[in-house]
Amino acid sequence: MTIAAHTVTGPDAEHGEGPVWCARWGGLRWVDMLAGDLLALDSGGAVRRRHVGVLAAVVRPRVTGGFLVAAERELLLADDDDLDAPLRSLGQAWSDETVRMNDGGCDPDGRFYIGSMAYDQSPGKGALYVSGPDGVLDVVLPGVGISNGLDFSPGGELAYYADTSTGRVDVLDYDREGGLTGRRPFVAVDPDQGAPDGLTVDAEGGVWVALWEGSAVHRYTPEGKLDEIVPLPVRKVTAVTFGGEGLDRLFITTSALGADRTREPDAGAVFAADPGVRGRPVLPTTL
Repeated sequence: MTIAAHTVTGPDAEHGEGPVWCARWGGLRWVDMLAGDLLALDSGGAVRRRHVGVLAAVVRPRVTGGFLVAAERELLLADDDDLDAPLRSLGQAWSDETVRMNDGGCDPDGRFYIGSMAYDQSPGKGALYVSGPDGVLDVVLPGVGISNGLDFSPGGELAYYADTSTGRVDVLDYDREGGLTGRRPFVAVDPDQGAPDGLTVDAEGGVWVALWEGSAVHRYTPEGKLDEIVPLPVRKVTAVTFGGEGLDRLFITTSALGADRTREPDAGAVFAADPGVRGRPVLPTTL
């Protein structure tokens, strides 16, 4: 089944990523990653922008209020939900300037995970990390190429994870004591259809995957069967999340990197679709 999408912003981001809906914030936030900016969509459709550093990879709400931003090589915390709230750093996570943070998310117990990748996309230089209560990062998955989407099943017992360089979405088991274990393939994406980037899981356990260079979002059933496609008029589709008051709208970020603006005038815009299924509230971090 094919689902139509439409723009909800202009092509405001050079490299839009990481959309998150949080009712406490009043709506949608995402990042213009390589510009180092946070973006927010207000109720009137205007886009607000806040610069946070060299790079802004991920934004997530905190359980205690405020939000977390994963920057180039550090985690930043705000104690207030306002987009312009002061940020404090938890310190540089590593010293290698060739490696940066990329996508991430939280587990059902509030631990924050952040992936990394080499700026030049060198194979195996990235990793998936989990943050301790003090913000110190521990490696969960070493030898990653381009660490991307991470989300959990509705019951919290499974995690879905994309290392874009593998062309796969993998599934792992999760529990509070053991963390993530048992990584195994969930779906392999045909290279002619793009490469898996950001992802989100809906309330029925369906996995929605943004396809970089694929001009689409795919939904896979919990059994790994492709059953829904959201085509987009841009090639570089980066990430997805559910939002709206009923969590029944799918928001999709895109990138304008290398785009021909005459052929892809909406590259860098946020799109939305009404897929007929609800998402789940974003998992916040206890940091």
